[in-house]
Amino acid sequence: MDVDNKILQLDLLAQRIAQHRKQGQTVVLCHGCFDLLHIGHIRHFRQARELGDILVVTVSPDEFVDKRPGGPAFDQSLRTEALASLGYVDYVAVNKWPTAVELLRTLRPNFYVKGSEFKETGSDYTGKIEEERRVAEEIGTELFFTEEIVFSSSNLINRFFSDQPEEVREYLQLFRKRYTKDDILGLIDSMAGLRVMVIGDTILDDYHYAEGLGKSNKDPVLALRHQSNDLFAGGVLAVANHVAAFAGEVTLFSVLGDRDRYEAFIRNALNPKVTANFVTQPDSPTVLKRRFIDSDSLNKLLEIYHIGETTLAEAPDKLLREMVTAAIGGHDLVISADFGHGAISGAMVELLSARAPYLAVNTQANAGNRGFHTISRYPRADFVCLAEHEIRLDHRDMTRPLRPMMEDVSRRLGAGLVVVTRGGKGTLVHGGKNNFVACPAFDVKSVDRVGAGDALFSISALSACQGADEEQVGFIGNIVGAQAVTIIGNQKSVDRKRVEKTITTFMK
Repeated sequence: MDVDNKILQLDLLAQRIAQHRKQGQTVVLCHGCFDLLHIGHIRHFRQARELGDILVVTVSPDEFVDKRPGGPAFDQSLRTEALASLGYVDYVAVNKWPTAVELLRTLRPNFYVKGSEFKETGSDYTGKIEEERRVAEEIGTELFFTEEIVFSSSNLINRFFSDQPEEVREYLQLFRKRYTKDDILGLIDSMAGLRVMVIGDTILDDYHYAEGLGKSNKDPVLALRHQSNDLFAGGVLAVANHVAAFAGEVTLFSVLGDRDRYEAFIRNALNPKVTANFVTQPDSPTVLKRRFIDSDSLNKLLEIYHIGETTLAEAPDKLLREMVTAAIGGHDLVISADFGHGAISGAMVELLSARAPYLAVNTQANAGNRGFHTISRYPRADFVCLAEHEIRLDHRDMTRPLRPMMEDVSRRLGAGLVVVTRGGKGTLVHGGKNNFVACPAFDVKSVDRVGAGDALFSISALSACQGADEEQVGFIGNIVGAQAVTIIGNQKSVDRKRVEKTITTFMK
């Protein structure tokens, strides 16, 4: 059969399979990413073909291949063409769904064949194979595991076909010599036992997408045609959601306004694992940042802040400190997401510094706090994460090397780990023993940088609290950051399973 005639849409493939089964033929299905076709795959298909009359191979669509930042090395059209070129493959199709669960229900093959690496339940950290096993039993499909030698597409791509810059490839090669996949996944697993308190400023990100029409005829302003808008839970809400995707228990403390409160939206946007506690700032709205965005490039054109007083009133501040005091002893880690909009007063800083069992701090300078809000307001922290411009603002120095400034922050606050994020340059991490580790950014196409630093801070803090060293913190943080920049705003939190997949892929 001609290669092009083997590649079918899924609906037509289902019809063909039904016809073959009516004719008494046995249909065998193999499914996977197959990002780089190699001898392991060929032996796998050959053994699968021996089980029946018709061999069908389906591939995961590009949008759901999340093993590495930036998607698969080879797109779905190239992957299907390569598979269809094999003589003993009868049909090839692209799956519609993230897993093979609905695919199995649609195609209903006699056999569903997986490689021997999936036979042990302990290797199924995503839970997908077990779910596919249940569906196979439900529809009468026999699950079969081939017993050929296992090769890794990820390993081959990492070694010979990686689209990452040379700097990243060299870094990963060295990192794999020091740590194993189980070392890093073990840190991720241990996060599930953490009880985490998150405190900071609630910020709503109001995105308005528009098409540029050009300069107005009457005034020197840019005219836009409004197209759509999104409202996202940002600030400390996003931090709490990121943490909840990994940690066991999450308790949130923050401030809402007494008007334009958005409380119903906020509570609905929070992960169900987050226990939220709010106090009310009088005569103020809940902080909302309205951004006007070019719908084609996603470049931001204008921001409007809806904010009240940046100092929390005495009564709600006292109430918030009483609530935190009562709860802080039941937590392993306190995360202070301090955006400088008033939720964390000077008195609260003193309380957290004195009482937190492990304190992770991020302070952010923005137009709303006029550049006066820096890490120096904290006398103590165990873990500090700052953007480069924020540590430079704290030291009032644009040109001095970063390392002396990081050592100064570590010494003043007694911080065991200090992380500085540098955008496309990755992160620089300072350990308590004067160790510095530079972790390069993992190369992906950035969609939106808003919230990426918050995601990196959140999961890096969980890693540091578990005793991870500076190299491990930098590695995990940059994987999280690479995922976060592919998300528009705070549309969703980072996905733990996707992080684990990327770790597994990079460590091969």
